[in-house]
Amino acid sequence: MPASYAYLGPEGTFTEVALRTLPEAATRELIPYVSVQSALDAVRAGEAEAALVPIENSVEGGITTTLDELVAGTPLTIYREVLLSITFALLVRPGTRLSDIKTVTAHPAAQPQVRNWLKTHLPDAVWESAASNADGARLVQEGRYDAAFAGEFAAARYGLEALETGIHDAENAQTRFVLVGRPARPAAPTGADKTSVVLWQRDDHPGGLRDLLGEFATRGINLMLLQSRPTGAGIGHYCFCVDAEGHISDRRMAEALMGLKRICLQVRFLGSYPRADVRPGEVLPPFPGTSDEEFVEAADWVARCQDGRF
Repeated sequence: MPASYAYLGPEGTFTEVALRTLPEAATRELIPYVSVQSALDAVRAGEAEAALVPIENSVEGGITTTLDELVAGTPLTIYREVLLSITFALLVRPGTRLSDIKTVTAHPAAQPQVRNWLKTHLPDAVWESAASNADGARLVQEGRYDAAFAGEFAAARYGLEALETGIHDAENAQTRFVLVGRPARPAAPTGADKTSVVLWQRDDHPGGLRDLLGEFATRGINLMLLQSRPTGAGIGHYCFCVDAEGHISDRRMAEALMGLKRICLQVRFLGSYPRADVRPGEVLPPFPGTSDEEFVEAADWVARCQDGRF
């Protein structure tokens, strides 16, 4: 396997910045790809060891392109996540004034994060989506657009100027990125982990989603993300992307996954990995009755009952 990491490029994206926060990135060749799909395909094809891609932001929610790529195709596994605070700069060619700007571009996920700023400062500007924020900066450099929303750090890379900085509609906006590789054994639990799965119902019936969520709720497992995605089989056919607190090696999580496997048409395990919003090694207290010790004690009690030792 090549000692390289793929990421959503080109150079100068927030994804590259997030990737460089990982210590192991210093020992890998970092290769930009033009899209989330091509970066993940590089991993599937064995051209890269892993890929870092955006999966969620705190303003708009899940990045559907990434979710759909993980739902379909050859299975991949999430091994790490990175949280990055996001603020935008308006990048322009030198000499451009705000009144000169008629067209703007950026990644589609950027638009909800700057919508109000646009309405106030550039109400008549036409928005066009780019493959990434850095790609938008490249297109401005080439003269195809007047301005791009991107990280201020991308200005020097593309010979642009930051006309405005610190642009954001929501304070403390963050984007979550995931490091995705080919399937392998999950890392050991840290006590502050997250498990991601995709669930398909056997059929559409009243309370169907409640049945799926009940497998988590009855074991005291908190959900951190729940998003439906169309399966492509027709209107009304959905699968559910779920992030839940805990690790597959935890008894409560293992039992929940077994329960889901019994009642779902299909379950795709996307990985168990350390949470980025908790300090390394910090153990989260379990919900009452959900510690591994309590699960073991309950299983032992059932065994004693079966043996007539109650």
